Amino acid sequence: MKMAPLLRALDRGQVVPGVLVHTGQHYDEGMSEAFFADLGIREPDFYLGVGSGSHAIQTAAVLTALEPILLEAHPHLVVVVGDVNSTLAAALAAAKLNIPVAHVEAGLRSHDRTMPEELNRLLTDQLSELLFTPSPDADENLLREGIPAERIHRVGNIMIDSLLDHLPRAHALGALDRLGLERGRYALVTLHRPSNVDVREQLVEIFEALDAIALQMPVVLPMHPRTRKNAEAFGVRLRRARALEPLGYVEMVSLLESAAVVLTDSGGIQEETTVLGVRCLTLRDTTERPITIVEGTNRLVPERTREAILAAVAEALSSPLNGRRPELWDGRTAGRIAEVIARWIGAR
Repeated sequence: MKMAPLLRALDRGQVVPGVLVHTGQHYDEGMSEAFFADLGIREPDFYLGVGSGSHAIQTAAVLTALEPILLEAHPHLVVVVGDVNSTLAAALAAAKLNIPVAHVEAGLRSHDRTMPEELNRLLTDQLSELLFTPSPDADENLLREGIPAERIHRVGNIMIDSLLDHLPRAHALGALDRLGLERGRYALVTLHRPSNVDVREQLVEIFEALDAIALQMPVVLPMHPRTRKNAEAFGVRLRRARALEPLGYVEMVSLLESAAVVLTDSGGIQEETTVLGVRCLTLRDTTERPITIVEGTNRLVPERTREAILAAVAEALSSPLNGRRPELWDGRTAGRIAEVIARWIGAR
């Protein structure tokens, strides 16, 4: 979702020929290939096929597989997005070869170093020459960490480029009819973080809450492969809420836009619901996207017991929906990034 609009913007501007590397960290077909097709991303020039494994195994696999590609291609710049293991590994591989790095979605901080993504964010930003931020808090984080101001470029949220670009298709999809749902009368859930799905007791609390919510309105949970695997291993299942297979991007946007409330532990969905004006409850202790709380429709649910989740849903549904779209979350972020890259390459 972050790379698709940037690839199009770079191609339109003919900044420099681009080489697309897909690491294969997200290896499930329903979570990867379907998204490539939905988003209209061209076939990658290189597919590393990293697959699953521990954080160390994934990071090392990307490092060793990417290095020969970088040595052969000799790029002007390596652009990485987000905060996954591939992000850090690609940045580190490039930096070790003295190839400049650009980080899209730089500066986000949860201030929780038990999250692997937080370590990836911190280290990638320290390795980057160009840091493209989505919000003022991200700029402030980077300045506090000693990043020179001239490297920081607030460009907005590139996730919103994809969201706004695909809304018309989402409207025409008919996903609600297919699933027997009514607009504004169901809850949508996404769940995949280890803190929620890797401990049986925690997963039981959340599943029981979802089943209780399903007494009031339909609840649908497109099941992440990690969540499904753990639920089966723990012998835990949903009784009234509906578990779905992973959805493509456009179908997910269709369900997001029409939900009464969204429960999630995803970062991107906090942003998308803010722009769509949909109530969002984030089942986490912290968020690296505080602007979605300060300005948007997101609220944290740090106590993830059955009772706390039910109380949070009841409060959200009974409260007025307040929130606004943050500055520069306008669907034109990719163009601003392409302009900065073009100037940077020209200056070199």
